Amino acid sequence: MTNIEENHPPQRKILKQNTLPRGILSQVVLLTVVRTTFNTANRMVYPFLAVFARGLGVDLAGISWVMSARSFTAVCTPFLAPSIERRGRKFGMLMAVALFTLANTALFLFPTYAVFFVSQCISYLSLYLMYSTVHAYVGDQVPYAVRGRIAAIFEFSWSLSFMVGVPLMGLLISGSSWRSPFPVFAGIGLLAFLLIMRLIPNPKPGSSQQINLLEGFRTILNSRTAVTGLLFSLLFHLGNETINLVFGVWLEDSFGFKIAALGAAALVIGVADFLGESLSAVFVDKLGKKRSVAIGITVNLISLVLLFLAGHTLWSAMASLFLLFLSFEFVVVSFLPVMSEVLPNARATLLSYDVAAHAAGRGFGAIIASSLYALGFSINIAASAVIAVCALVLLSKMDTPAEKGVVVKPI
Repeated sequence: MTNIEENHPPQRKILKQNTLPRGILSQVVLLTVVRTTFNTANRMVYPFLAVFARGLGVDLAGISWVMSARSFTAVCTPFLAPSIERRGRKFGMLMAVALFTLANTALFLFPTYAVFFVSQCISYLSLYLMYSTVHAYVGDQVPYAVRGRIAAIFEFSWSLSFMVGVPLMGLLISGSSWRSPFPVFAGIGLLAFLLIMRLIPNPKPGSSQQINLLEGFRTILNSRTAVTGLLFSLLFHLGNETINLVFGVWLEDSFGFKIAALGAAALVIGVADFLGESLSAVFVDKLGKKRSVAIGITVNLISLVLLFLAGHTLWSAMASLFLLFLSFEFVVVSFLPVMSEVLPNARATLLSYDVAAHAAGRGFGAIIASSLYALGFSINIAASAVIAVCALVLLSKMDTPAEKGVVVKPI
């Protein structure tokens, strides 16, 4: 099995442990804005499913097929990883932006169901290609001691898309038509392409080796830590999805929530995501990455217990869900820098497989969630708790870089 310390390039041992490279913060701002746009384009479909269905002349089942198909396109991300390892992270970012721009341009020009289907899949693939490439870039440029904060800043794009981006797109749609967001996304994509070309440096490719798909797969299989990390990601996302997919139905069944109330609940969850990302940015480097993930899972388990015990009143239910989504986001963001350092010589490859593990976990979680809910929401809670405990056991088996004695300077 591969030892994590053996994978570190020699030059990384002499990097200052708590010094950010020059210019990295301006690059982080640019890439966070780009990722917020990507996230908005993909998350806005959920609240406006009925609007898109009417615009395309199909029923909700037809749109649901699109959502299901696009979720599994993230599993294709590892097939693009070898080119990013060979040609560099900037190439991967530009590829993602080009795909995103093409998808949104095509949908605006040809607003048919078939084009919507394909463009949503391409847009979703571009989202996760950008996700894995950006974190591979951060892993190359930012020392491990301070990488957690930078990773957390990037993940603000997730909550900001729901708190800011999606409401803005709602105003645009209500004032115009269902097609109106797509030229906006295409225009931002074109601008992002030009800015990345100009402002993001083009360092040497992430690996000096010519890694192809098969060699990348073998490299991961030969690392116990990498395999354990991927299983952790799959399980933790699977457990969360057993709650995430049906909590809205549960709120409606239990408390009579309607559309407006469900929208307010979504905003509460967006705030929980934002707070989870903020806490990770503040504490992950100070506490240590692995310790932070373990704390987050523990809080996640506590929130599930509270949801089971106190979920019979509206306010206790919402408070429990708030803590649940906060802890989930804290764990996901805190775990990113861990995975970015497991295989530094195949960083983009491993992160692309991590993205695939996220997608697979959500896909399998979506399959079982509704069946569990038919037996009662408490079964979903119990299943999520058992899966979280399994994920915690996997985390304890991972060998991660030592973080003792690291002094983190403020940004």
